Amino acid sequence: MTTLGQDQSRQDTGPGTDGSVVAVRGAVVDIAFPRGELPAIDEAVLIGAPGDRQVIAEVQAHLDPAHVRAISLHVTTGLHRGDPARATGSAITVPVGDAVLGRLLGVTGEIGDKGAALPQDTPRWSIHRRPPKFSAHAEPSDLFRTGIKVIDLLTPLAQGGKAAMFGGAGVGKTVLVMELINAMAAGYQGISVFAGVGERSREGHEMLLEMRRSGVIDRTVLVYGQMNEPPGARWRVPMTALTVSEYFRDEEHRNVLLLMDNIYRFVQAGAEISGLLGRLPSRVGYQPTLASEVADLQERIASVGDASVTAIQAVYVPADDFTDPAVTTIAAHADSLVVLSRDMAAEGMYPAIDPIASSSVLLDPLVVGEGHAQVAIEVRSAIERYRELKDVISLLGVEELGAKDRKTVGRARRLQLFLTQPFVTTTAFTGVEGRSVSLEDTIAGCRAILDGECDDWQENSLFMVGTLDEARQKEQDGQGQDKEVEA
Repeated sequence: MTTLGQDQSRQDTGPGTDGSVVAVRGAVVDIAFPRGELPAIDEAVLIGAPGDRQVIAEVQAHLDPAHVRAISLHVTTGLHRGDPARATGSAITVPVGDAVLGRLLGVTGEIGDKGAALPQDTPRWSIHRRPPKFSAHAEPSDLFRTGIKVIDLLTPLAQGGKAAMFGGAGVGKTVLVMELINAMAAGYQGISVFAGVGERSREGHEMLLEMRRSGVIDRTVLVYGQMNEPPGARWRVPMTALTVSEYFRDEEHRNVLLLMDNIYRFVQAGAEISGLLGRLPSRVGYQPTLASEVADLQERIASVGDASVTAIQAVYVPADDFTDPAVTTIAAHADSLVVLSRDMAAEGMYPAIDPIASSSVLLDPLVVGEGHAQVAIEVRSAIERYRELKDVISLLGVEELGAKDRKTVGRARRLQLFLTQPFVTTTAFTGVEGRSVSLEDTIAGCRAILDGECDDWQENSLFMVGTLDEARQKEQDGQGQDKEVEA
């Protein structure tokens, strides 16, 4: 075993082959090996003399019978021609198991929380693993209750499923992830793995503090590839987090919640690497291997036997363009699509989840029940009709609508306001205590609004509340008369 500096991240060198560096171009390193003894694609290579600072690189191309091209997962500053390199004989391996619970790891398993080194007998798994066979997949059985009204009602999540949260910059993706961590602390007793893909150091620090504050750090693993790290680290960090998750699923038969923020930066890092390797770009400048790279990651997320990996992924939407190839490729793998709207965020409607654009394959009467599905359909129908009439209302006023449409518009506005909700993670900024609402209370509240029970209420009584009972109390106290909300 070879020690990498002071971070206790080790790779098994095995009976590897010795070579030497012939070129360094940023994160790309060309290495010469004896003719006919080239390391395999995706094999790890250690660059640097034993005992000195060593860099881990991953072989990505065979240039000729004596040279390979590798992508470094660490900064290459200080490397030069002639530096020794050694093929490890295996892919990159990372520590897994109970020893990593409560710890913050880097892409190759190095400790990032200034804590003690991991025990020497900590098991290590390769980050490149085959997905479970299709015949081995288990059906997602239980819904994952988040306590967030609009998600539980319109885009239900399943244990063992994949959910993606799409949104441009500044519409609340990371806040939603933080709120889901609080929901997990309240009602989820499995293992959680958080993958920070291209995260800012500020975000990583806030996440670590939030985990400690909510009391879930002891059953959580944090894996980070920061924004300032080479593209290789950002490209492989989701694989590291997924490998840790698979160990708990396959070896300990425990359910795992995998949170990834932001998976778009995984695609972005892959595009950088593709360019560094000299591949011609594909649509919109993305790598030609976009679909296969996303599939290699997503297809490993599955339920197997009596345990599952449930993934919730934040996805940045560049320039709010939902037709972007990266966005559509990731969406094709997700069971539940949570779409955040900039217009709703601008109106102060938080969480800014678009009830029409968001969807879930689980919103089926056979899965969620007839009552839930019917209320969700009616809520969507009312809001959609309101949006169709918005232009008419802005030009002529709501008074020019027919009686039926006026009633629909009033109820749709109240539904949109009722689906807003104060979050625990925003309490320090808003001064409003966060709410977690059961699915039953959400359905009952929406049913009452659809049935006209709230037609005479002030609209603001339904804004930023939890249950309908809280809104009723607000209406009785006269707080709803303070101001009307632009719904």
